[in-house]
Amino acid sequence: MRKLWAVLAALTLLSLSGCGYNTMQSQDEQIKASWSEVLNQYQRRADLVPNLVNTVKGFAAQEERVLTEVTNARAKVGAVQATPELVNDAQAFAKFQQAQGELSGALSRLLVVTENYPQLKSDAAFRDLQAQLEGTENRITVARNRYIQAVQSYNVTVRSFPSNLTAKLFGYTTKANFTVENEAAISKPPAVEFAPAPAPTKPQ
Repeated sequence: MRKLWAVLAALTLLSLSGCGYNTMQSQDEQIKASWSEVLNQYQRRADLVPNLVNTVKGFAAQEERVLTEVTNARAKVGAVQATPELVNDAQAFAKFQQAQGELSGALSRLLVVTENYPQLKSDAAFRDLQAQLEGTENRITVARNRYIQAVQSYNVTVRSFPSNLTAKLFGYTTKANFTVENEAAISKPPAVEFAPAPAPTKPQ
């Protein structure tokens, strides 16, 4: 009897492996690891924002609108519960994308505005924060690309025959991914409008 159970167990393991079960397990773990790194880099960026805003404010307090945009965008990012389960909820994932995209745009506009303040650009603290931000943005790009590739591989497995039968049996569904529209919006240069300088007054 024990031998029969052993044979049945072996056959079950072989059938699961052949139908993509083990592959889905491995790919799912890769998605979790990749998503954790995405969140880690986005959090690193969010942590830089308060110091960046305060440093800019010290030299360009009159840029209140842009500073407020950055602060509000960071608050929206913080309001999104970025849990590991987020990748299984397309609507929540889209909300996460939108919030991060708004922060990216706000930071881009802030950095464009700083070009008008030579003293700010020469400040050592600002240069350090700017370098940290640029490095973080690069790490975000790398982390996002790894996540995108991991999800694409997993989704192909879940939707392909015969592994799709295994996916249905165990309740595996496709994961949410970053969209092309979102990538285009983030990479688009921000439109910055500067207020016209006041006309000089004529001497009385």
